[in-house]
Amino acid sequence: MNGAAGRIVEWVGPHVPDASDGILTSAGICEGFAGAGVSSSVLIFGGFAGLVAGTLAMGAVEYSKLRAEFDQQAGELARERVQIETAPEAELDELTELYVSRGLSPGLARQVAVELTAHDALAAHAEAEHGITPASEIVPLRDALAVSAAFAAGGIIPWLAVVLIPGAPRAGVTFAIVLLALALTGWVSARISDVRSARPIMRMAGIGALAMVITYLAGLVIHPG
Repeated sequence: MNGAAGRIVEWVGPHVPDASDGILTSAGICEGFAGAGVSSSVLIFGGFAGLVAGTLAMGAVEYSKLRAEFDQQAGELARERVQIETAPEAELDELTELYVSRGLSPGLARQVAVELTAHDALAAHAEAEHGITPASEIVPLRDALAVSAAFAAGGIIPWLAVVLIPGAPRAGVTFAIVLLALALTGWVSARISDVRSARPIMRMAGIGALAMVITYLAGLVIHPG
């Protein structure tokens, strides 16, 4: 894919599993409350509380993880900057050896190292030694918010089904809607990965069905009343 569509896929693709997590988590909570036979108001509030808590937890965990990675990247770049400033020739030799180890001839490796160093020495060493590129740069807050948003977008589907569907059919219809939503995330994942879609769809729907059955039965067995 090229252009805007390619950029959208590149950004959305990694967050499809987060949306699936949101669907599964919210559906499990709602089905568990439904199995327990609680009132509609308790079911709706419980589902909403679970959705909010899950969204905040996902964002917090992702931010903590990414912040640690960001600090590690920053430390590596700071050390590289100092080494380039204090021992430029040694760093140029090191960069040359790295390119030789990756298959370039010594002469070409030296030429590439010299040209990249002249253009941006820190960027050249960051990519060659640590795999850090502008595309892989970590922005903890932005990326954590993206994870939270994807989780919430998935999690709101079962909760809206609970809110909008009245009476006895609620649990069964919610079950069906969740399976369709999970099948959709499986299909999207398959399209992004360019693989056959049948297996990811069946896998996601099967996992969702099992999770909802288990949580519904748990609510039925551990009935508060």
